[in-house]
Amino acid sequence: MKPTIDQTTFGSITIEGTVFAHDVMIRQSGQVKKRKKKLSKALYGTSHILSQDEAKYVYEKGAKRLIIGTGQYGNVRLSDEAAEYFQQKQCQVDLLPTPLAIQTWNEANGTVISLFHVTC
Repeated sequence: MKPTIDQTTFGSITIEGTVFAHDVMIRQSGQVKKRKKKLSKALYGTSHILSQDEAKYVYEKGAKRLIIGTGQYGNVRLSDEAAEYFQQKQCQVDLLPTPLAIQTWNEANGTVISLFHVTC
């Protein structure tokens, strides 16, 4: 079951009434997990660039669409390697500021997964 995202503010996201004060991923099963941003930060010194290692962690077999909330001000982006990885997996990636990504997530159908950055 795909959970509904209630809202976001700088530094948090509320999913089905539960407030998370960190970046999250939502799996195909609807499970909400903490983002492993260390996979990107170790390589780039920031969690604002999604590395190929993190892309491999985020991706789930069969996912056709990944919605990424790029932060309140849209600062997150894919590395070239991560973009190529998702392209090879034939997984469409939507990069949107987190408030818009939430709306997109709530309206999405099909095999969709997500990652939401909750700060900048």
